[in-house]
Amino acid sequence: MSDDSPPPTARGWEVTASVDISTPGQPADVDRAGQTSTLRRHLGLGNAVILGLGSMIGAGIFAAFGPAARAAGTGLLVGLAIAAVIAYCNAISSAQLAARYPESGGTYVYGRHRLGAGWGYLAGWGFVVGKIASCAAMSLTAGSYAWPQHPRPVAIAAAALLTTVNYFGVRKTAGLTRILVALTLVALAGVVVACLAGGTADVGRLSPLWSGDGLGAVHGLLQAAALLFFAFAGYARIATMGEEVRDPARTIPKAIPAALGITVVVYFLVGLSALLAVGPSRLAGAVDPLAVATGAGSLGGFTPAVRVGGALASLGVLLSLLAGVGRTALAMARERDLPNWLIAVHPRYGVPHRAELLLGGIVIAIVAVADIRGAIGFSSFAILVYYAIANASAFTLDGPQRRWLRPLTLVGAVGCVVLAFTLPATSILTGFGVLALGIVVRAAHRTPRAGRKA
Repeated sequence: MSDDSPPPTARGWEVTASVDISTPGQPADVDRAGQTSTLRRHLGLGNAVILGLGSMIGAGIFAAFGPAARAAGTGLLVGLAIAAVIAYCNAISSAQLAARYPESGGTYVYGRHRLGAGWGYLAGWGFVVGKIASCAAMSLTAGSYAWPQHPRPVAIAAAALLTTVNYFGVRKTAGLTRILVALTLVALAGVVVACLAGGTADVGRLSPLWSGDGLGAVHGLLQAAALLFFAFAGYARIATMGEEVRDPARTIPKAIPAALGITVVVYFLVGLSALLAVGPSRLAGAVDPLAVATGAGSLGGFTPAVRVGGALASLGVLLSLLAGVGRTALAMARERDLPNWLIAVHPRYGVPHRAELLLGGIVIAIVAVADIRGAIGFSSFAILVYYAIANASAFTLDGPQRRWLRPLTLVGAVGCVVLAFTLPATSILTGFGVLALGIVVRAAHRTPRAGRKA
């Protein structure tokens, strides 16, 4: 089957969804209420990579290094490597699926095409609820770095502001993300310099490579990898925005690995520098680990810049997360898995504006009561489920559709399942509960279209 052939038949019903490739100045399709329901292709390779970087760089460094250090000590570097390998497998699965199905929705769409409607829904629900938790965590992280004494008001303001930015279009989102990524990289460069040149760096802090013995040590490494995986999940933003990428069959397979590769290098350099400067115990006990590492030596004057960088990095991640979740909600509404009033795409700004506004309101409500560490654990569980389904979907690709070796999809799927079950018990139980709730919601809400099974 060539890449230009029509979508295959999914189990139990024929896939009929299509994509209208609208260009600026041309009318998009409209729904029965007169609202447009397709998106415009504005993004080239550079902006796609920038959106992926904006989703990844910052989340792990500023929010997950502390919990990972508690789980594995210095072994968080090993956990980082494990997370990167699994993320790479997931990335290539997402890339080849996104090139085959260049529609908004990511694995929700891929699962429907390749595995059936139920698996697609489970992936979409997991993505939406997991990334809503991620949005809340990033809002709170931004608030914690910007105003540690009163983080919640800042977090609420950040969520409201960036919801507004997303409302006015993806090109503005990509432009602002480019600025935030550049400023974040400058701040992280300052972290590396302060940690390595501040006089406290000691190679002895890297020994032992991990804490504990036997199965306990392995569990700690895997839990650190699961928590750090939270940082790598941003490459999915490129896939979920596939309907807005120009020439997706070529652009997406290049953009996703490029964004992931850059992020891995940045994470490793910053993590290694922080461990050399203060060791794993101080990182584990800090709510602002990079600020602690930077301030430990003679170049502690970089610390205010690190706090600004932490806030900006979190805002960059939040901006891209909001865009990706809104588009998955749009795809699910198109298939009647979410209320159909979410289908509308703004005729001027070209965004799913109703989904964006609803998402922003939910994130603000969660931020008012949420805990950052719990949000990270729950988000990791839900997103690992999402990527397990992505790998299973990619496994079914044949011939020219399959651009990489099939065993890599097995490594990704098994890795996702293993990491999910090494997370803290509360994260696992909450994840199961919310996924089960999603199944109940679908059963109660869905009205099958005529001539098609649900």
